[in-house]
Amino acid sequence: MEFSHTPIMLNEVIEGLNIRPDGIYLDGTLGGAGHSFEIASRLNEDGHLYGTDQDAAAIEASSERLAVYDGKVTIIRTNFENALNELKQYGVSELDGILLDLGVSSYQFDDADRGFSYRFDSDLDMRMDDRETLTAKQIVNTYSRSELTRVLKEYGEESFAANIARHIETQRKIRPIETTGELSEIIHAAIPAKMRSKGGNPCKRTFQALRIECNRELDVLKESLDGFAGALKPGGRMCIITFHSLEDRIVKESFKRFENPCICPPSFPVCTCGRTGMGKAITRKPITASEDELRSNPRSSSAKLRIFEKRQSALRT
Repeated sequence: MEFSHTPIMLNEVIEGLNIRPDGIYLDGTLGGAGHSFEIASRLNEDGHLYGTDQDAAAIEASSERLAVYDGKVTIIRTNFENALNELKQYGVSELDGILLDLGVSSYQFDDADRGFSYRFDSDLDMRMDDRETLTAKQIVNTYSRSELTRVLKEYGEESFAANIARHIETQRKIRPIETTGELSEIIHAAIPAKMRSKGGNPCKRTFQALRIECNRELDVLKESLDGFAGALKPGGRMCIITFHSLEDRIVKESFKRFENPCICPPSFPVCTCGRTGMGKAITRKPITASEDELRSNPRSSSAKLRIFEKRQSALRT
């Protein structure tokens, strides 16, 4: 199966990055290189694109697709949380632009063997990086009931988290839960029938929560944004596409803090903490997919794009 090349909000991202032909850019989530291909096409011999991804299939697909830009592109297999340290090995400490297209790709969802989707009965895996050891199967079978409840509530915003965790605990005492199909049956049994008909497939929230926990998605995002903002050159931009409210909230609050880091009490007439903003959020409200894109790519319906720009006079860090 070919890795998906359909980039979300491509035109909006390219416009948002405000690409300089001689600029240095990072695509932290290469995927099928849909965005990266367009970025690289706009660079001259002095520009360069660095791309990272933790998924082996993404590295293979993007390497093949970007081969036409050999010399302008460097591809590294790693989680984007390690990107800045990796770039130091190439003598790069500042960037003109950064792109993160978060979430799971169409390829990963549609590959039955990866265990991301409840549409297939497959091994309960969910790892984006198969070099990691923690799988969704281990989470389901080894986390305590209280830990499972926390994960489902916090990362899935699941109203029936406690009941689902209880059903999981009961079932795994009989035999380990091995597949997505087995987990789906447990979730259906744990949610009242009248509620299962609301809001789409009742497995969606639990599968999202387990995937986030398995891959540390929100922790990686939280821990990476400050470094990325600091690495931007004055005038540089960071574009981030999110696919659920938990991600979007982190990005929104981080951009707000980068713009106004003051920690003085509201009662203070003037700022005394001395903290100054790094730049401004270009997007007060997130950009969403156009009607045309929604028709051609329904998976873009939950996507939100936010853009931050480093101010011209900001100190480089």
